[in-house]
Amino acid sequence: MPLKEILEITRLSLVVSGSAAALAMAIGLPSAVLLYLKQFPGKKLIIALVNTGMGLPPVVVGLFVAILFWRTGPLGFLPMMYTPAAMVIAQFIIALPLVVGLSLAAFEQVDPEVLLQARALGASYFQVVLVLLKESRMGQLAAIIAAFGGVISEVGAVMMVGGNLKGYTRVLTTAIVQETRMGNFRSAIYLALILLALTFAVNWFLTSLQQKGVSRWKGQHWK
Repeated sequence: MPLKEILEITRLSLVVSGSAAALAMAIGLPSAVLLYLKQFPGKKLIIALVNTGMGLPPVVVGLFVAILFWRTGPLGFLPMMYTPAAMVIAQFIIALPLVVGLSLAAFEQVDPEVLLQARALGASYFQVVLVLLKESRMGQLAAIIAAFGGVISEVGAVMMVGGNLKGYTRVLTTAIVQETRMGNFRSAIYLALILLALTFAVNWFLTSLQQKGVSRWKGQHWK
């Protein structure tokens, strides 16, 4: 496989999965805050759905997104099938429950007394949210790591809605499948190593930020 094609496949993998993870964080984190701080009918049901979504099979997500954007589907008038945009949407749906669920778990680890003290000191709702986010920032990094790792390594959804079109929607996971089917095991191994290295590099960076936060927290609380 030419180097130019490998670089393009790697670039698209980063763009699609990075966009999906960032979008899931942008929508999932505020949603988690609302679920944690607000009381409303159906809250337990929504949390149960979020927890169920954390284990949602990617192929099921791919199926529903494909039905949605198919020519005869509800949004079939949009030219979305077999495009990178459809791949981002599918991976966003996979990543969103991970972000919401893990963020909620991180919020649960925050000492409630901290929030009560902030409210007692006259903090506004927005300021209470900032305190909550600050106290749970290490857990939020874990949510990002899980979301990105979950989407960049999946193959079922992107294969179904992206079509694995060469030079357009082919990413590392679908390229590995393609090369393996063709018996090009050497190319498949090279692509697999790139995927592993890429995943490790991103997770190493995020983990470094997380551990730096842990060290700072210990330095502040264990003096």
